[in-house]
Amino acid sequence: MKGPLFYSKILLFGEYGIIKDSKGLSIPYNFYNGALKLDGNTSESAKKSNESLKKFTEYLKNLDADLVIYDIEKLQADVDAGMYFDSSIPQGYGVGSSGALVAAIYDKYATDKITVLENLTREKLLKLKSIFSAMESFFHGKSSGLDPLNSYLSLPILINSKDNIEATGIPSQKSDGKGAVFLLDSGIVGETAPMVSIFMENMKNEGFRSMLKEQFIKHTDACVDDFLKGDIKSLFKNTKQLSKVVLNNFKPMIPQQFHDLWKKGIETNDYYLKLCGSGGGGYILGFTEDIDKAKEALKGQKLEVVYNF
Repeated sequence: MKGPLFYSKILLFGEYGIIKDSKGLSIPYNFYNGALKLDGNTSESAKKSNESLKKFTEYLKNLDADLVIYDIEKLQADVDAGMYFDSSIPQGYGVGSSGALVAAIYDKYATDKITVLENLTREKLLKLKSIFSAMESFFHGKSSGLDPLNSYLSLPILINSKDNIEATGIPSQKSDGKGAVFLLDSGIVGETAPMVSIFMENMKNEGFRSMLKEQFIKHTDACVDDFLKGDIKSLFKNTKQLSKVVLNNFKPMIPQQFHDLWKKGIETNDYYLKLCGSGGGGYILGFTEDIDKAKEALKGQKLEVVYNF
């Protein structure tokens, strides 16, 4: 048995903001993927994945049956027979490793599943999102359900607010474009749960709350609109502002050794950095109007281009 492939994702805009109803834009990233396998593999990583699937199966047994029903017997039998999730998606990097696993399990074992081929009304999307949120909470403590949704549908998703999401199209890439979105490898594994709890702690502070609303969410929403409209000039203006707000207010989420590089980008305009997922490690997202300039300025860093303007 080898299941279909499920891809990683990148949340271009909306990290943390979507917890408080900002807009968000998430795109599939096909460079990494994972699939369920049952092929007798006894490597350490397959064993570890199988152990994790055993715990996940126990968790799924107690999920609300009104929400989703699984063929638990089939799942249990496959897990007992050594099934594992074979994935190239790095864990703790903000590109949705648990999301792809959740999507794969739902796809294979949900008994009355909503499929990608049917007419995806807003109700169906929200239902999928709440199923995935309940499933992925096993890994993160609290999940929005967006990562698995993106992985499952393999479509860009526009988050207008908590109760308003839609599949969307994004402007097609210019393969020879100088402008780019890129990933910067921090070389450190990030942990989602501690970062989210720092954020929630900060939310108790009124100053932080008003910064979030008046600056962070304002610029995030503008970035999403600019990106979808293809208004590159305005996009970079707003991304610069967003990068500043994050540097000033989300320091714990930025690995220490990247504080100076972050600042340098804002000062030189060669590139602007932002969080990719919850931060604390993993990937950092970069935006640049000139990829050659950015590569020169970030010499010695591991850089992957994900989208060209």
